[in-house]
Amino acid sequence: MKKVFIYFFAFLFICFVLPALFTKSEINASSKVGNEEENADGNVEKVSEAYIYNQYGTIQLLHTDTNEVEEVALDTYLCHVVSAEMPVDFEKEALKAQAIVARTYTIYKINNKKHDNADICDDSNCCQAWISKEDRLAKWDEDKEAKWNKIEECVKETQGKIITYDHQPINAFFHSNSGGKTELPVDVWGGGSNMPYLQVVETAGEDGYSQYNSEIDLTNEEILQKLKEKYVDIQIDFNNEDDIKILEYTSSGRVKTIKFGNHEISGTEARTIFGLRSTNFEISKEEGKIKFIVIGYGHGVGMSQTGADSMAKNGSTAEEIINHFYVGVEIKDVNSL
Repeated sequence: MKKVFIYFFAFLFICFVLPALFTKSEINASSKVGNEEENADGNVEKVSEAYIYNQYGTIQLLHTDTNEVEEVALDTYLCHVVSAEMPVDFEKEALKAQAIVARTYTIYKINNKKHDNADICDDSNCCQAWISKEDRLAKWDEDKEAKWNKIEECVKETQGKIITYDHQPINAFFHSNSGGKTELPVDVWGGGSNMPYLQVVETAGEDGYSQYNSEIDLTNEEILQKLKEKYVDIQIDFNNEDDIKILEYTSSGRVKTIKFGNHEISGTEARTIFGLRSTNFEISKEEGKIKFIVIGYGHGVGMSQTGADSMAKNGSTAEEIINHFYVGVEIKDVNSL
């Protein structure tokens, strides 16, 4: 009889007690998996996970002033880019949009190399602007660390996010102020048919920024001298109304072709020769001089930074800003590509 009780209790222990012990052990172990851990009091707390790039985690950055190449973490690099490219007092959603755009542009450059020994350089005329933290802080008058922290937060909160078209990173052009309407790449560089996401789009609110309008006055002699640097045979009759005349506009209303005496040049060339902020300009002839009345700042292709800030002020998110300026795109995690 005693053996029967022993067998009975052994049966209960094997069938019920042991499974319960193992289950508790598994639950305790699983509580530490993923983004949770147990604190000193035995309570489970959420902890943030570091984003890990499957690729593109580091880049080769060319410093053009020293010709040295530095290996740097992608998102660390982006903090220096965002702080160089966009005013820190812009809305956070605009800065986050800039971070996503800059990350996308960087990865596009990695996949379409322009430099033999580096992925990208720190020259804004070639790739993207970049500034050291030391130099950036020196240019801010107050709340220096708070401002840098704001930049870091915007980069961190968008980690891994890039803009894609047909499952590939886009060539994410951006500029300062579109003057209310962006431009087609073909009217700036003569190409871009393979970038259907870059279209003419309108944006309200840009006229409230200092980048919106500007004027340049040049004497007739200065006009002639600047043109002679490229066109030695230039001849202009300043008394003839038809000798300085805009001949054609782009689909966005910018100058496509303008005549100066015996030469017809593109609006983009005129912008470079005369140091204009954009190709969206009109000319006013006065006694002995020409006035250029300019709207917008930059080439006008892709995201307008002031346009992004204007949208953010009106409640738009970074994702909504991006989908406004780049047509038919998707924002994806780079690790999903």
